[in-house]
Amino acid sequence: GITGLSYWHNGLKQLSANKPLLLPKDARGLKFRVQASAVLEEQFKAVRANPRKMSFAEVYQGLQTGVVNGAENPYSNIYSQKMHEVQPYITESNHGLLDYMVITNTKFWTGLPEDVRSELSSIMAEVTVEVNKQADALNQGDKQRILDAKTSEITVLNAEQRAAWRDAMKPVWQKFEGEIGVDLIKAAEAANQAQ
Repeated sequence: GITGLSYWHNGLKQLSANKPLLLPKDARGLKFRVQASAVLEEQFKAVRANPRKMSFAEVYQGLQTGVVNGAENPYSNIYSQKMHEVQPYITESNHGLLDYMVITNTKFWTGLPEDVRSELSSIMAEVTVEVNKQADALNQGDKQRILDAKTSEITVLNAEQRAAWRDAMKPVWQKFEGEIGVDLIKAAEAANQAQ
């Protein structure tokens, strides 16, 4: 088995497209690049968009040629991959988190002396705070660089628009509640309402 030690994030995901995306109906018929994930596929199907699995390295060309019309990425990915050059509209949706999990083999982890595990856990917690702080700063800086480039219009959703997107995603939550767990979904929903 494996043991999760920490979650590091690359940033909150934003929607980019060749048209403004303010409400779920705006995504209808668009082809969105998605990672290989059943949840992400269902997320776009819920708004009647067409999810297309595509490697990250192919996204810029796919957006440029119209193979896909939109994508979801943190600002750091949008900027570093120059997606803002081929996506005139970005919706600051903060609809997901692109993160990484630090894991270890459970047998190895439990075989370590308790004091070593405790010290490593403490170090991981400290590093996680710093890495996540740096990721947030990188994303804010890249958002500003996108604004400065004047190639994309960034729209921040208002409370009603955000609620409409959440409502559109509820069937997806229900579909995966057996795999994810009702408690986790309720906790996420409570966190969403607080924002």
